Amino acid sequence: MINGYGGCPGFLLRWLQGRCCFPGNDWVEMRAMLRQLQTWFGVFLLLPALSASAGRPLTVDDAAPVPPGLFELEAGIGYVGDGPLRHWDFPFALAYGVAPRLELGAGTGGQLEERGELASGDNLVTSVGDAILGTKWQPLDKDRFWADHALAFSVKLPTASRSRGLGSGETDFDLTWIATKPLGEKMSVHFNVGYTWLGDPAGENFDDVLHYGAALDRHLTKRLQLVAEIYANTPVHTASDTTLFLNGGVRWKAGDALVFDAAVGAGVRGAAPDVIATAGLTWVFGKGRK
Repeated sequence: MINGYGGCPGFLLRWLQGRCCFPGNDWVEMRAMLRQLQTWFGVFLLLPALSASAGRPLTVDDAAPVPPGLFELEAGIGYVGDGPLRHWDFPFALAYGVAPRLELGAGTGGQLEERGELASGDNLVTSVGDAILGTKWQPLDKDRFWADHALAFSVKLPTASRSRGLGSGETDFDLTWIATKPLGEKMSVHFNVGYTWLGDPAGENFDDVLHYGAALDRHLTKRLQLVAEIYANTPVHTASDTTLFLNGGVRWKAGDALVFDAAVGAGVRGAAPDVIATAGLTWVFGKGRK
């Protein structure tokens, strides 16, 4: 599944380069806050991720695609808070295992943003989210290459409203290498390194982004799992603006095909929102299910 489908990726991408475009004097009033957050890239925007190990509610992806013949549906709510600005995403996504070691997926959702202290008084805006299309391919496995290795490619289509400040209005691309290594029967570790090409609106020039991170998941019981991650985002021409984040949460297996999750996180280096949080579910179904 694509994590960019299911977090706050389109919104967070706008922070990376101060892309929010509030009309009139509102932009002037919010500009200082936007510049504080402009290096915040969070939730790995376009990265494919399956919820079996990493994936929801984490940003770091795992290497396993959706098995052939199965669908995986993710839905949830995401929250980002920073001073007078509060943003909610309501994402949903669907991925399908088209062949062994290969998945295709798509996702979108809704957005709601509350902006305090704006002169216009227009402090509540809504929009559909950006659309994400992606694929994940796992060419190497742990039996011969120490860990499972995958490549994920994603495209963000600019369906969110730029005029309302809820989208960039440009197409972005992401390519990510993913590795997953089991550590015994109850624990796995996941590593990601990726590069995002950002589309530039007319008259503007934004840095592309190198992103990287690691995640750990551990089963406490057959139904309950703890998850944690650390990840960073570095604009390629301004490495000093690197941001670093910690995130942690839980997954609870309600049934053979249904998992609920929740997580909360914060930045530990660089400019970042005060808090990020998410909660949601993952449902696996299809003819390929045994």
